[in-house]
Amino acid sequence: MILPSISLYIHVPWCIRKCPYCDFNSHEVGAHGVNNETDYVEALIADFKRDAELLNGRRINSIFIGGGTPSLFSDAAYGRLLEAVSSMATLEAGAEITLEANPGTTERRYLAGYRHAGINRLSLGVQSFNEQALSALGRIHGRGEALSAVDDARRAGFDNLNLDLMHGLPQQSVEQALEDLDTAIGLFPEHLSWYQLTFEPNTAFYSQPPELPDEDSLIDIQELGHQHLEQAGFKRYEISAYAKSDALRSRHNLNYWRFGDYLGIGAGAHGKVSRAQDQTLLIERYWKTRQPEAYLRRRNDPRGFLAGSRMLETEEIPTEFLMNALRLVDGVPSSLWYEHTGLSHDTLRAHLSQARMRGLINDNDAVIQANEKGLLFLNDVLELCDSTPT
Repeated sequence: MILPSISLYIHVPWCIRKCPYCDFNSHEVGAHGVNNETDYVEALIADFKRDAELLNGRRINSIFIGGGTPSLFSDAAYGRLLEAVSSMATLEAGAEITLEANPGTTERRYLAGYRHAGINRLSLGVQSFNEQALSALGRIHGRGEALSAVDDARRAGFDNLNLDLMHGLPQQSVEQALEDLDTAIGLFPEHLSWYQLTFEPNTAFYSQPPELPDEDSLIDIQELGHQHLEQAGFKRYEISAYAKSDALRSRHNLNYWRFGDYLGIGAGAHGKVSRAQDQTLLIERYWKTRQPEAYLRRRNDPRGFLAGSRMLETEEIPTEFLMNALRLVDGVPSSLWYEHTGLSHDTLRAHLSQARMRGLINDNDAVIQANEKGLLFLNDVLELCDSTPT
């Protein structure tokens, strides 16, 4: 039995200010930044050393450094970290290595160093180019800093750039949303993540929600924005992801959506690993100590950094697989079902049957794919797929 491809996620939990919509494991450090950068990098290296055995001989096909605000760390820190990872594991040739960056913390002097350290893809969390919207979102950067960050990234040698952009912002008009999108398109990024603002539990916006555009405006933004992106040469390949070509799609995120495996290191990071046992595929999810200071103390602890883990029950696997795969516009080959779940194709057909009868899934046994209507009502599709017993 062949194990799925595997990636590495690295979490940096600090930021200057917590955004009111953010439900990630992030912790404010204020304007002076992180004092224990070196200690944290050494903890990450120790964490990876323990997890590396879970690779089972597999090469890492992508690395994603997320947060928090990873661009609070220096280029030297990532040089040390990536060198250590490369010494303990084999990376695929040309592996995608992404760093998330906030335009308000992206220093020009670090960018060239990030590139030299091996980071070959930069993801800038712009969210909006509108000063009023940025203020409402609690961002620490303005329009000018966002534009400068793109220019600085290009000068530093980044030729694979993603811009994160939100729509459906507090009191945002359709015209303002499209102006944001057109500004982003005019910066010629290779990739755009364009997604609607939602209110997640345990966030400031969830407790005190601001006024959002009405439903008709949200639909207009989505439809007109999609047209703008297509006309500019961006191809939508996932619910909220657009790329200039297939080669520029996020390989790391594609691995998630195809139900691949991934190691997770850093405070609060999650991982998923598969193991073959007696011709059965066992899938485990695990997570690391969440609080940064507690995580740092675990460096010399015999227990390591693990906070918990559990094996997925057989009946959970179909839903977990489909809730990822059906986000992809082109779907995934049906062969991945057995390869990444260990379950039979009869089980797959049973789970897709109701959605197919409702005309939400393409009737093609070679591909697992929601059609255009299914993508619009993906939650309904997943409920139908989940209603069929394993």
